[in-house]
Amino acid sequence: MASTSAPRSNAATGRIKSAASTLYSENQSAVAEIRKALTMMKEIAVDLERDNQSQMVSELEAAIIQLLEASEDCMHLSSAVQSIGNVYQLGEELTDFKKLFDGEIAKSKASSSSVPQNHPLLRQFREAIWNVHHSGQPMPGEEQEDIVMTSTQCNILNITCPLSGKPISELAEPVRSMDCKHIYEKKVITQYIRSKHGRAQCPMAGCPKILQVERVVCDQLLQIEIEELRSMSKQTSRPNVIEDFTELGEEEEEEEESD
Repeated sequence: MASTSAPRSNAATGRIKSAASTLYSENQSAVAEIRKALTMMKEIAVDLERDNQSQMVSELEAAIIQLLEASEDCMHLSSAVQSIGNVYQLGEELTDFKKLFDGEIAKSKASSSSVPQNHPLLRQFREAIWNVHHSGQPMPGEEQEDIVMTSTQCNILNITCPLSGKPISELAEPVRSMDCKHIYEKKVITQYIRSKHGRAQCPMAGCPKILQVERVVCDQLLQIEIEELRSMSKQTSRPNVIEDFTELGEEEEEEEESD
């Protein structure tokens, strides 16, 4: 009897890990679809704003906040699923999975500081609407520093590959670790992992995670988040251009006064 318990336990644990992996992937797909919907809703809202349909724009903004809340819930569920899949071991007593999930989701929410009303995608939406009639002007009640800081927030943990030094937005094949969530260029991180013979610690400074080739992947959300990062970067670059022209104008005025 004892000789068969370990294989059975390993088989059950393997099935749980496999089910968790499938559920995680499906949940991430749902989050990716929500992100796509948010982008589409922003484009529709811009068209409505051009037609001065303010009421419909407000309704779309409220819907976007609801979708952001749903997206956050999905992310917490993904975190719980991944955590359970990584650590679950079959015990002698039946596992209360509801209690297990509730506990992991509570941990995920407790460690998160994200608030839908302050989400960078909502900030992007509002800025796009504002720019329809007020392009180049800061939004009411916001200092320049606040605009830059808010617009550059993102779910991406590192903005450059720690091995190649390239910006994440310029990587040919970006991949992300399923364990520590850091992002790398696929070719260089694969070579790095294989060169370490099973002890490849994440090359990000201070990260203790050990990487495995099969767990460094281009997940469902990565490309979408990189596109969001590019979009935010374009928005934050415009004020700098305005500042440069302002400084140039001041210099020209000073030269005219000296003449």
